[in-house]
Amino acid sequence: MKSYRKELWFETTQRRQFVNITSHVEACLRESGINEGLVLVNAMHITASVFINDDEGGLHHDMEVWLEKLAPEKPYSQYQHNGYEDNGDAHLKRQIMGREVVVAITKGKLDFGPWEQIFYGEFDGMRKKRVLVKIIGE
Repeated sequence: MKSYRKELWFETTQRRQFVNITSHVEACLRESGINEGLVLVNAMHITASVFINDDEGGLHHDMEVWLEKLAPEKPYSQYQHNGYEDNGDAHLKRQIMGREVVVAITKGKLDFGPWEQIFYGEFDGMRKKRVLVKIIGE
C-alpha cells in the first residue's frame, strides 16, 4: 500500500467563492502513481469547504443564494461568534457544505458519476488557505 500527501493553497478574490479543483486533484493522483485506492480531499480551515457537485453557473448561483438564506452574512450582530472576526456565517456555511470528500480511484482515474467535480468552497476568503489531498492505495 502506498500513501501520498500534498497541500494545495488557494487565495480567492472574493469573500465567498466556489473554485473547481478537480484538475488539481487529478494532478496529485498522477503524481502519486496510485491506480487503485481512495483520495481524501479536505479543507484545512474552519470557514472553507470541499464538496462534489456539477460545474454549472446557475447551480453555483442557486447554492450561494440558498446558503445566504440559511446563514446570512449580515447583520454581523446576529452571531455571538462575531467579535474578533465578522465570520460567524462562514462557520455555519462550512458546516452545511461539509469538510471533505472521498473519491474512489479506479484504473488511475477519479471514479466519478456523471457531471461530478470537486470544489473548494470559500466562505471567508481573500487570504491564503489550504486543502489537504491524501491518497492511499496501490
